[in-house]
Amino acid sequence: MNLVVTAIVPIVLILGLGTWLRRRYLREPGFWRGLEWMSYRIFTPALFITSIAGTDLTIVPLGSLLLSLTAPIMLVTCLVLALRRPLRVTGPQLTSMVQGSIRINTYVGLIFAQALHGLEGVATFALASAVVVPLVNIISVSVLAAYGDKPLSSPKVPVWRELIKNPLIQACALGLVLNFLALPLPGFIASTITMLSAPALACGTLIAGAALHLTFHKRDILDIGVATALKLVILPAAAASLAILLGATGATQTSIVLICAVPTAPSAYVLASKMGGDTRLMASITGTQTILSIATLPVALMITNVHNGGT
Repeated sequence: MNLVVTAIVPIVLILGLGTWLRRRYLREPGFWRGLEWMSYRIFTPALFITSIAGTDLTIVPLGSLLLSLTAPIMLVTCLVLALRRPLRVTGPQLTSMVQGSIRINTYVGLIFAQALHGLEGVATFALASAVVVPLVNIISVSVLAAYGDKPLSSPKVPVWRELIKNPLIQACALGLVLNFLALPLPGFIASTITMLSAPALACGTLIAGAALHLTFHKRDILDIGVATALKLVILPAAAASLAILLGATGATQTSIVLICAVPTAPSAYVLASKMGGDTRLMASITGTQTILSIATLPVALMITNVHNGGT
């Protein structure tokens, strides 16, 4: 329980702080647009580069890790897309439901991974992030490019170009290149990137909090409920089942379940804002999942611990 309080409650408090600041003091939209730009273009990419580049890729069974993560994420994505007509959602609503069903809050996951398995847990979770982060960003950018609400005057940009230009995907690719080639960055550059990565969690969470609405429409309750059930229940259950079937154990199994069980990342709101998603719905999904994960994360980890032979 102490771990849940340490990892989740601060994020809930920062979400609330963002809501309070937006309504009480920082009411100028230009401020939040600027903060969004910095988070999307600078802080979060820096975090991805540092976490992926420093991961030891030799300590994890890559085959079971890759399949246990990619298959459930693709399955959940297909489920959301298939539900578009039955739920009668608009294109922007669909994009936020897709992001809300598959994106991950890496910060929360890293705290749990370190507490449960130490350095091995951190390395394994970072490797899982190197698989999941590019995958969910490719899916999210593709869905937003296809269904996002773009002005009529805006030229239609091919999906592949959106993917190439996406700073989060660029950061993942750079981190993997640095890792595979074992290229050490000069000390001053590494220190600069590390410093730039530090504000990523706080800024992304404040931005999502600033966009939170304290009241939901009836329509929102259904959309949030579907995305939350898929993200906090269906996705981790599917990943856990496949990981056990493939024989994953220890830190690898924990990281597979953990990375699928964490709530949606605040960066999903920033991406929705940049590419025409439903930002109001996206912020509501993020806030709801973060609060509910206080209860769902311990359950997912308890089940994993039992299978791993824990007490």
